[in-house]
Amino acid sequence: MDRHSELRGFLRSRRARLRPEDVGLPLFDERRRVPGLRREELARLAGVSISHYTRLEQGQHTHVSASVLDSVASALRLHGEEHEYLHNLVKAPRPTPGPTPARTLRNLRYLVDSVTGVPAYVTGRYGDALAWNRMTALTFFDFDAVPPAQRTWTHAIFLDSLLRTRLTDAGQWDQAARCQAGYLRLCWSRFPNDPDIAAAITELLRISDDFRRLWDEHLIHNWPHKQVRIRHELGGTLELELEVLRPDGAPDLAVASFAAAPHSPAEAGLARIAGAHRTAVSP
Repeated sequence: MDRHSELRGFLRSRRARLRPEDVGLPLFDERRRVPGLRREELARLAGVSISHYTRLEQGQHTHVSASVLDSVASALRLHGEEHEYLHNLVKAPRPTPGPTPARTLRNLRYLVDSVTGVPAYVTGRYGDALAWNRMTALTFFDFDAVPPAQRTWTHAIFLDSLLRTRLTDAGQWDQAARCQAGYLRLCWSRFPNDPDIAAAITELLRISDDFRRLWDEHLIHNWPHKQVRIRHELGGTLELELEVLRPDGAPDLAVASFAAAPHSPAEAGLARIAGAHRTAVSP
């Protein structure tokens, strides 16, 4: 992906979703050649010259100040992650972090393995699964079943038919897919020179029609929604709450778990899933 091309596409997509009446501009009886706001209308709302905004949208953004970007973001009504994304596309790229220290990852793996009643896992900087417990594999997706390059939540959402069925039956797949596509795009903007993120995007664009469709929308999201609902063949309908912790000294890692309310149908469903696994592996 090219950051200049991405900046053009992103700004045009966000300009297209605004109508003059949405931002208090007069709407005359005229035929508009493009959807949404014109460049000159957006520039006026942002308080910048049309030539200045045009250069920005064309990717000619040398020495654009943070205040100008903030004004453009406000005029476009960007939400928090979209605002960050705009800044990420313009400012100098962050260096790609080095590998996670083996000791840190080993200790986090011990931690999630010790969690036996609910799904728990560790992810890296773009939703790549670095460690997971057995309940994650039984309830959502078994990352051991795919090659290391496909061990991301985005791959799981778009490519695994069983997880898709569990989420589709609960009416959650489209929401999850849009969120994962937007999260991967935000991660790329944070580390545009990361070869692993680039490889994940390239592969998903190649093999998933749904991913290509949603990628063209320039979606931007941060972490998935806190509430998750799936319909599991053993556990039934599970209403789960996502909790995320950041390990001290490892800002690119996250430890996540899905909790069920005490004495809830979801807690009973997770117990059935765990019990069926214990029965299956007992001698």
